[in-house]
Amino acid sequence: MASIHTDITLVGGGIMSATLAMLIHRLDPSLHICMIEKLPEIALESSQALNNAGTGHAGYCELNYTPQDKSGAVHIQRALEINSAFEISLQFWSHLVHSDPSISPQLFINRVPHISAVWGDHNIDFLKKRYNLLKKHHLFSAMEWSEDENTLAEWMPLMMCGRQIPPRIAATRVAHGADMNFGAITRIIVEYLKKNANFQLFTNTKVTALNRAGNSTKKWVIKAEVQNSGESLTVDSPFVFLGAGGIALRLLQKSGIQEAAGYGGFPVSGQWLICRNQELIKQHHAKVYSLAAVNAPPMSVPHLDTRIIDGKASLLFGPYAGFTTRFLKNSSRLDLMKSVRPGNIKSLLGAGKDNMDLTKYLVKEVFQTHSQRMESLQAFIPDANAHDWKLAHAGKRVQVIKRGEKKWGKLEFGTEIVASQDGSLAALLGASPGASVSVKTMIDVLERCFHKQMKTASWQEKLKAMIPSYGQSLIEDPKLTANIREVTLNTLKLLPR
Repeated sequence: MASIHTDITLVGGGIMSATLAMLIHRLDPSLHICMIEKLPEIALESSQALNNAGTGHAGYCELNYTPQDKSGAVHIQRALEINSAFEISLQFWSHLVHSDPSISPQLFINRVPHISAVWGDHNIDFLKKRYNLLKKHHLFSAMEWSEDENTLAEWMPLMMCGRQIPPRIAATRVAHGADMNFGAITRIIVEYLKKNANFQLFTNTKVTALNRAGNSTKKWVIKAEVQNSGESLTVDSPFVFLGAGGIALRLLQKSGIQEAAGYGGFPVSGQWLICRNQELIKQHHAKVYSLAAVNAPPMSVPHLDTRIIDGKASLLFGPYAGFTTRFLKNSSRLDLMKSVRPGNIKSLLGAGKDNMDLTKYLVKEVFQTHSQRMESLQAFIPDANAHDWKLAHAGKRVQVIKRGEKKWGKLEFGTEIVASQDGSLAALLGASPGASVSVKTMIDVLERCFHKQMKTASWQEKLKAMIPSYGQSLIEDPKLTANIREVTLNTLKLLPR
């Protein structure tokens, strides 16, 4: 049995853990960091390219980030927050490229315009309201609007070819949108960290227990098994981050911290249609999002996506959501059942009662035929041929269920950090916008769990070197935003040619 001591232990080898590890390493290289991953390699679950949408979520095209209330008013605050958070990620990734000339940004990020497209008078009225509100804000000043057939055919030729007019169709576009390969940036970061003596990576290693070392100490003891070898690993660490996708919930429950009480998870599966016709792939270069079906979860908002994976273009449509009991693509069907605890039964029952329509929708999605999936695609590509598309499985997402103030429990669509009061443990729960705002989310972890160090002049100076806007508001400062974007869009080669 191997036994080690570390300053920082990260459970899960995805984009969140890698980002936190790099931030901590740059802030204090003397700290010893340990990463534990259950699978044979890092970034094979939620961060793997085809297990997520690959959209650099910035609020440009995702209509669910600008909800419309019953009175018809459109609310844009969430889009502003997500956009400014994504800008923080762009700054950090630009810093990595500047600090290591061997890193080509095209390995993990590529310019793919972000488009919102809708049809029908009612939906166009909503999109126009959204556009008018966002366009006034400096974060969205580059957004374009069109109802012109020729312009729309230039923006999204596949979607306009063979389309019968009417119905009316309208779209907005931001030309500097990004396609992300989160698996690639995760591997770039971890390969860099592996060159440092104060970083250890354990793959094929499953965490089996997580306990405090004693009642009066902040230290944690993690027990793990090296799969298929019979060997075991014990790690003692004063700080633990649980970034293991959906399984983070079950690990959080193992910790026994009081802050975990009442939390549950609602797992959702996903599938893509992937184009296998190279001529079609060449005709489309955009991420086109539209409106979700009634009762659909945010992760199932339909979109037609250009993806750049390992330098090769591909074309995906979906995702098609479905019900699952797994918390990860490579985990047990018993995950949901094992997550039920006396402390979260009321939350689960309350959220279940209030979301029966969602459950029915997901179950219905599971039993869709290929012909039915093609009908959804044909709303985007009218003359789509079933022979040109094949079905592939995407990753799992576990939406957060938590105690409600007025109800037993409520279902949350978003990303949430749960941290112990003493700052010795933090867990990441939830889904979208997830990886796109990983840098902002991990800075939030640092501020909650390393608040004393974060106040020091040394850490403040280093953070501002990595993220020049740190401590300032991109939402409120147009000049700061312009200066930041001039650097990031050029460094990451996101400006239109």
